[in-house]
Amino acid sequence: MTQAPVAPRAATAPKAVEGTANYLDDRFGSTNFLQRNAKKVFPDHWSFMLGEIALYSFVILLLTGTFLTLWFKPSMIEVVYDGSYTKLNGVRMSEAYASTLHISFDVRGGLLMRQIHHWAAILFMASIMAHLLRVFFTGAYRKPRELNYLIGIGMFTLGMVEGLFGYSLPDDLLSGTGLRITQGVAESIPVVGTYLYMFLFGGEFPEGNTGDIIPRLFTLHVLLIPGIILALVTAHMMIMWTQKHTAMPTKEQAEDKVHGYPFYPVFMAKTGAYFLFTFGVCALLGAFAQINPIWLFGPYDPGAISSGSQPDFYMGVLEGSLRIMPNWETTALGHTISWNVLIPATVPLGIVFGGLALFPFIEQWVTGDKRHHHVNQRPRNAPVRTGVGMAGVTFYGLLWLAGANDVIAERFHVSLFATTWFFRVTVIVGPFVVYAITKRICLGLQRKDAATVGHGVESGIIVMSPDGKFSERHEPSRPEERAVLLSKENARPEPPAVDANGVPSPAGKGPLGHLRSRLNRAWTFDDIPVEEHGDGEHSDGDHGHHAEEVEVGSGGPKQLNP
Repeated sequence: MTQAPVAPRAATAPKAVEGTANYLDDRFGSTNFLQRNAKKVFPDHWSFMLGEIALYSFVILLLTGTFLTLWFKPSMIEVVYDGSYTKLNGVRMSEAYASTLHISFDVRGGLLMRQIHHWAAILFMASIMAHLLRVFFTGAYRKPRELNYLIGIGMFTLGMVEGLFGYSLPDDLLSGTGLRITQGVAESIPVVGTYLYMFLFGGEFPEGNTGDIIPRLFTLHVLLIPGIILALVTAHMMIMWTQKHTAMPTKEQAEDKVHGYPFYPVFMAKTGAYFLFTFGVCALLGAFAQINPIWLFGPYDPGAISSGSQPDFYMGVLEGSLRIMPNWETTALGHTISWNVLIPATVPLGIVFGGLALFPFIEQWVTGDKRHHHVNQRPRNAPVRTGVGMAGVTFYGLLWLAGANDVIAERFHVSLFATTWFFRVTVIVGPFVVYAITKRICLGLQRKDAATVGHGVESGIIVMSPDGKFSERHEPSRPEERAVLLSKENARPEPPAVDANGVPSPAGKGPLGHLRSRLNRAWTFDDIPVEEHGDGEHSDGDHGHHAEEVEVGSGGPKQLNP
């Protein structure tokens, strides 16, 4: 006897889940929202992971920071240490330093959490910096994403301040030296510097048993600045979700079409794995790579200094600018202005961050391009932007290296005086040299792309023409490669200075109009068109691609296909 097959039952969610989903949907309409956004498409490219690493590092910072807050004592009241690190027993120190030692040696997992927290902070700043460079060099900041780009710059700036306040909290010798520099920077600001310094520090640094600087830094570090960064991250993600993610140029991508993977389940699975990878890297670094061993530095002592001490990498640019700045001071109306502190503290970062923030609007003004852009540019296709970006990277990198001028001089057995003067010269000359070299490289790559589109790619096959001449056969490039090459936006001509009736354009009048015209010509002067030329990829000048194929060997030409 054969039993009739039973029709399969439709899969249903568990009663508890279904009931909860229906309850929420009746009140918030969540089902329609989830259905509408679960299939949102995200383009796929390895560089997009940089922003995700920054997000996951920030999450790790919040989690580990919460753990550390439970045991840290933000107080400068002096105590006599009597803990597990016997080398410091009997030494007078602040409660902040003593509690940090307690976390490191007495709290289970405390040192691991401290180091994960510090490494996550390093990774957070490094990934934001890399993400910012990716956005800049690919032109992902163009309309309509200017506001989101500015939010990213704001997060990077706040991250630097947050990092400075964070590693100043333990009140060890290294962080105390950094705070002393911060005090000098605040005092160097004309007119309001002294008031600002007293407002932040609560009195003369370090204020002995009644110091207010550590409690105030603690409040800023764990409450105010993280809250602002969290709000900016939320706004950044919401704007990105609304505007859709930019895409790299491919055969499938277009300004009016996004090609990628759906948010659920593909993107969620990948991003979940990225979070675990990021946490795993931070955990491994925290377990096996020592960072900021405060017990070796000892408590802060204004009369002591550590040889070769360096701040975290993202503060190195300020350290370097301070070290190479000449000792310039002026006195006027009874006030002394310390240019040797004020300029290093404000000018370098003002140039870097101010230039980054203004560049999208300057580019839009110069080029007159106010279109919406959803496909990124290859850096070679924007040689002026790429040159300016590399000049900025060179400026930043040289100042960062200058922060270790003493270590460089000692390791390479050169004069510290010569090392300092080397950085003073190259920090000014280097960016201009790098700009010129970068622009020429970009133009060379554009010529290569134009040749590939116009004549195809080398096949390695030698052909012989009827008159006995030999040449290499070129083949059409792959459709995917050709789509990437043709994604270049050729330079748009400058609007005419006068209209058909001879009336001058309002935008071209005055000094600003002439400046814009000159900058526009400089922006587009060397542009090399990358265009298809009919069946150009299938022709080879006088030597047709349909000639017979031959193999050239030591015994002369050998006919392969007669």
